[in-house]
Amino acid sequence: MIASEPQLERWLRRDRLVVGGALAAVCLLAWGWTLAGAGMGVSAVGMTRMVYGDHAAMAGMWMPAAWTPAYAAVMFLMWWVMMIAMMLPSAASVILMAARVNRTTEPAHAPFGSSAGFVSGYLVAWAAFSLVATLAQWALQEVGLLSSMTMSSTNKLFGVMLLGSAAAWQFTPWKAACLRNCRAPIEWLMAARNRPAFLAGLHHGAYCVGCCWLLMALLFLGGVMNLFWIAGLGILVLAEKLLAPGWAFQVVCGVALGVMALILVVG
Repeated sequence: MIASEPQLERWLRRDRLVVGGALAAVCLLAWGWTLAGAGMGVSAVGMTRMVYGDHAAMAGMWMPAAWTPAYAAVMFLMWWVMMIAMMLPSAASVILMAARVNRTTEPAHAPFGSSAGFVSGYLVAWAAFSLVATLAQWALQEVGLLSSMTMSSTNKLFGVMLLGSAAAWQFTPWKAACLRNCRAPIEWLMAARNRPAFLAGLHHGAYCVGCCWLLMALLFLGGVMNLFWIAGLGILVLAEKLLAPGWAFQVVCGVALGVMALILVVG
């Protein structure tokens, strides 16, 4: 049975409110948990102060633990919650669009479950990235390239390599393809609407990871819990996905990251 136009519009408005409200609540919880320190025993503000040398003020408040399975689980949760806080706002438009496509193509089927499945798949993609980031953090701390206290780079060459790699990635066709699907995914959504919602969300999440993974890796340079870097990278990702034209902003970011690498080399 096909819904009338006024009824369909009412459904769409209700869907946007419910799905948008749920996404906003998840984002707020993720940001709140990140600011509180994500279970690390010291707030993100305190960790940020430590990155910039305020060790005296933080003395006795934070001592890194040995890499036990429990500590690794805390680190994984920290990364995953941070990724949710940073990435979910930039994916909100796609999630709302997926709910709209679902409603307009199947007006008799409520999209709430499908929207939840789509978001779950998207977050699982970032959980996979968070697992890799946790393992990378452990390995980098073991070889002395990352401070166990501030979780920031201790080696100039490593920092230059991070910035240079992130800059180079901005100019690759893989980055362009991932960003294109993140920015204007309507064709992909129409092709994927018959997939299970979870798999569609996982697929879109994989595009987002491919687009942003090296930008997120820059947290190893500035400090994993450095609020300036967390907020700055989150805003950059949001701007890259929303500002037009996308390719121009992509190039500007690549050039800026390259200049930062050069400054680090000579500075």
